[in-house]
Amino acid sequence: MRTAHASRHVHLGDFTVRPRMLAITGLALVVGGAGALAALALLRLIGLVTNLVFYQRVDTSLVAPGAVHHPWWLVLGAPVVGGLVIGAMARYGSEKIRGHGMPEAIEAILTGGSRIQPKVSVLKPVSAAISIGTGGPFGAEGPIIMTGGAIGSILAQLLHLTADERKTLLVSGAAAGMAATFNSPLAAILLAVELLLFEWRPRSFVPVVAAVAVATICRGYLLGTAPVFPVDATGLHLTPTLDGLAVVVGLTGGALAVAATWLVYRAEDAFGRLPFHWMWWPAIGGLVIGLGGLIEPRALGVGYDVIDQLLTGRATLGLIVGILTVKTLIWSLSLGSGTSGGVLAPVFMIGGALGAWEGMLFPHAIPGFWGILGLAAVVGGVMRSPLTGIVFTLELTHAWGMLLPLVISATAAFALSALVLKRSVLTEKIARRGLHLTREYSTDPLETFFAREVMLPLDQGGALTEHDDVTPERLRALAGPEDALLPVVDALDGTLVGVTTLRRLVGVVSPHAAPSTVREATIPCELVVHQDQTLRQIAYRFAETGLTSAPVIDPATHRPIGVITLRHLLHARLHDLTEEHHRERVLPRQADAEPTPAAAPSRAEAA
Repeated sequence: MRTAHASRHVHLGDFTVRPRMLAITGLALVVGGAGALAALALLRLIGLVTNLVFYQRVDTSLVAPGAVHHPWWLVLGAPVVGGLVIGAMARYGSEKIRGHGMPEAIEAILTGGSRIQPKVSVLKPVSAAISIGTGGPFGAEGPIIMTGGAIGSILAQLLHLTADERKTLLVSGAAAGMAATFNSPLAAILLAVELLLFEWRPRSFVPVVAAVAVATICRGYLLGTAPVFPVDATGLHLTPTLDGLAVVVGLTGGALAVAATWLVYRAEDAFGRLPFHWMWWPAIGGLVIGLGGLIEPRALGVGYDVIDQLLTGRATLGLIVGILTVKTLIWSLSLGSGTSGGVLAPVFMIGGALGAWEGMLFPHAIPGFWGILGLAAVVGGVMRSPLTGIVFTLELTHAWGMLLPLVISATAAFALSALVLKRSVLTEKIARRGLHLTREYSTDPLETFFAREVMLPLDQGGALTEHDDVTPERLRALAGPEDALLPVVDALDGTLVGVTTLRRLVGVVSPHAAPSTVREATIPCELVVHQDQTLRQIAYRFAETGLTSAPVIDPATHRPIGVITLRHLLHARLHDLTEEHHRERVLPRQADAEPTPAAAPSRAEAA
């Protein structure tokens, strides 16, 4: 065991280096503007490719591939050609363009030091535009998250920043791109918190909000300020019946989310067993898309026009059934092929179709009411981000009066998905690459305990003084491991002067030498901790110094009151486990004659 030894005067500053929050916020403002421009460029590029392929004209407005009749060979062949191009771009450009973008952004944050290659910022939007423009049933949000994140990461890599600061700028760009694409600032911020930041701290939250605000303002000038799918909620009157049926929509939406997620990764497993290079897989996925397009042409492309019909109650039964079946199948199977495209827009369409179909059986509220609930439910189940799904739906539609049923449906879907699936469609791919990822937020038990609660206290008068003689009798009184830390104090005022160990004391004594004093075996103290420091702070100090024990002092007197070791930090974890698993009846039933069962260990007992 390493022990604490260095200079007597130790600076006890903050255990972390506070990031330059204002400076990073200033950079995030630039990233936000760039993210808005990237979102505009991607939408225009998707429109250009769609118009060139399906309408043989030069135009950048977003159009639906299946809005008019096309020759069968075009519907079948365009997605295949798009898949071939994407496969070649991924193999000879960057493999990071494969997939829907968010797992790649998460992986870059967790394992890549928030570094994204500059070429990804170009290849990802181009590949997504080709995929969607040739009929791919995907959305623009995943690619723009990856593209905006790449912009923030590239700027950070050009500067002298920490990995955490790079992460903040990467997420700022990702959230800015999403906010500019959908005019959904709050949902973009929540997505950043629920999926990308892996923390809730001012140092990252403030810059992300700054970037999102700038991107949303820029979007107003570039694309307008109106909601993407406006819904007239006039006359909405919520009743307990509607709220109760929202649970049904949530559970069915969660079941559909589970089925779609399962299908995505079964498709990925099937493609993984093919006896040829993954470069060709997107072309096979394109063939699936083309076949689906022959059955239901409206399932091709981003499908914003179809989503609008579903959320305003104007969709026919044939369109609803076609989207619910064909869109779900071709999206799940083609996404498993490793092509490029996002998940949100397809999930919007699938969820809206489910809700619209159920709305034909449920009581009428307002046009599109049940479609909106279905959208929120499937988003909550697929992405496992219920807060993002709720706010996203509200910002897309401006149907603010639907807050309560949206909360109910999205949470019900989230609960079912969490009970049935270990991971979401966003994190399963990361787990398959060998990276364990949890998105459950809880208080760190190391933050709830102080050093004084778990330390090994010094016996009254038990501290060694530097003038003590080292005698065999004194050594026998010092029971314990040879490497255990022993504080040494000044004989006059009791303040800490250094530390020693039993091994060092034994080394000083020999049968041929006269008894020596403790001072000869004392070394300077490299680390001391205050009694009111949290175990989390102490764990960081142990990690920084490589030490595993340190004396604990009273900051008022500078006298040692105990010793804390790495083993003591486990007491907080033990207390956390006790609170999680120990069951008891605190208030006994009146009829019980027996005394109350033993209570769970208290904080002091757990320590």
